[in-house]
Amino acid sequence: MATYGPLEDKLVVVIGGGGFVGRHLVQALLECGARVRIADRHPEKAHSLRPLAKLGQIQFTRCNVADRRSVELAMQGADAAAYLVGAFAGDLETLQADAAGWAAQAAARGGASAFAYVSAIGADPDSESGYASTKGRGEEQVRAAFPRATIVRPSVMFGEDDRFITMFAGLISALPVLPVFGPDAKIQPVWVDDVAEALAKALADPAEHGGKTYELAGPEQISMLDLHRRIAAAQGRRRSFVAVPDALSGLFAALPLTPMNGDQWRMLKAGNVASGALPGLKQLEVQAHPLGLFLDRWMVRFRKHGRFGDASAA
Repeated sequence: MATYGPLEDKLVVVIGGGGFVGRHLVQALLECGARVRIADRHPEKAHSLRPLAKLGQIQFTRCNVADRRSVELAMQGADAAAYLVGAFAGDLETLQADAAGWAAQAAARGGASAFAYVSAIGADPDSESGYASTKGRGEEQVRAAFPRATIVRPSVMFGEDDRFITMFAGLISALPVLPVFGPDAKIQPVWVDDVAEALAKALADPAEHGGKTYELAGPEQISMLDLHRRIAAAQGRRRSFVAVPDALSGLFAALPLTPMNGDQWRMLKAGNVASGALPGLKQLEVQAHPLGLFLDRWMVRFRKHGRFGDASAA
């Protein structure tokens, strides 16, 4: 990834920097020469990034986004900031809307030049989905506090350390027959490093990207059933997949203690692809990478005989 001069020696606060997207964004920012403050409820999750930083280039601070004062303290001295916190459970109004607004207000008061908010494709304040509606209200609060903020709406993100592809990979490696919820639902998976690069570019050039909303999606649309088949093929496993009707999968998601809640089911059923009405990775000058570029390599650990397994057996 190229070096972005405008961020060199600037303090960038990454709220949620210990999470999946956060760890990748921090790496991108370090490569830009930025000083990075990782603000997270569990900042130790990002301690593995220390060897990538120069002396004094990385800071860790504990931040509880449900506490406005904690957010404001984390934002002190920020030249730029990114708010990455997202969840499917808990107090979503606070986590995804109010706290994002607090961070944006603190950034504006402190004179920060750039602010980025990670939303999601489908974000809409009026959505029936709690996740999508609070992401939409988060966008509104951020815009009200920091009008030149950049909003990014990624599709489903994948990476070697994700909880999406790896979840299905674990199930496929263990079960000879697997149900598929929303088999025809389309997703447009985007590589987490492409999202990280896009965020870094937005923060580096607020004059160009501030005040805009971007949909970040990968180069291909894939159905959920096809995704399962691709993962099985990359593992070299022959598996049977059973397409579950929406009525049955919806009933399952409504039950307690299931791996998918009703909110996630509604989003899955609706699909997760770019609308085409907003700019995307291309306008941020980021080359989108397809899932197929990585899948065979990432699935090696799930093959019957590891790297000695034969993926062509499928």
